[in-house]
Amino acid sequence: MNNEVSATATATARWTSALRRSHNWVQLGKFCAVGASGYAVNLAVYTALVDAGLHFNVAAACSFLVAVTNNYTWNRIWTFRGARGHVGLQGLRFFLVSLLALAANELLLTAFVAAGMGKVLGQAIAIVLVTPINFVGNKLWSFRRG
Repeated sequence: MNNEVSATATATARWTSALRRSHNWVQLGKFCAVGASGYAVNLAVYTALVDAGLHFNVAAACSFLVAVTNNYTWNRIWTFRGARGHVGLQGLRFFLVSLLALAANELLLTAFVAAGMGKVLGQAIAIVLVTPINFVGNKLWSFRRG
């Protein structure tokens, strides 16, 4: 029991320390700015593909590929600039985190559309809801230092 309490206290102290560092908040702001550009790219491509008659799930996957390219590029050169590693390894990690976020996005989007929500509105909300998965995964794994 003491080990569990000690582990919880250590984790809490680590999170508290991370929340107090202004650098993390600046980085989150940059990540969100990049994400906003990716959000706009994603929705524009998604809407065009749905309007062209593509199934909404296929359109979401295609728009994801365009947006993830945009986001990786800007996060690498701006958000996580100080944590540059091998471009291929970081790119692969970024892509894997993004695939996890895409899977969550597709589940949410499918549920929203099945519940009667519009396809574009459902996609817009799903993207916002999966943003925390993206940030944490990319900060702690894709662009980690060392």
